[in-house]
Amino acid sequence: MNAHEHEFALKIVRELDRSTRSIDNDTVAKLATAREQALAQYQQAPAMGVAVAGRTFTQMFEHPTPGIRYALSLAVLILGLAGIVYWQSSNGAGSEIADLDARLLTDDLPIDAYLDKGFDSWLKRQQR
Repeated sequence: MNAHEHEFALKIVRELDRSTRSIDNDTVAKLATAREQALAQYQQAPAMGVAVAGRTFTQMFEHPTPGIRYALSLAVLILGLAGIVYWQSSNGAGSEIADLDARLLTDDLPIDAYLDKGFDSWLKRQQR
């Protein structure tokens, strides 16, 4: 945290302290009661496996070994790219487009003939 951020944080703390001193006693009592109820419910709730796993995962990043973030990021990137390549190769749409392009470019007819509205009827007459 640089000096400017530290100074800004101190201003926020001072403002919050000043604001809390102006709260009336009835509101303070209600807030304290609500806090106690929330803490009681929190202590009664069973720990969930996902929350525990998430905490462990978070702790891993709080004190990482050198380079673990980069290695994990690189692994995710490589797996993502491998998934994209697999999906595109198994999809087959790319090869169909390539075949169509190759047929259009190697055909005797110009490409404009395929765009002509009367071409379909001419083609049907030729096939009879």
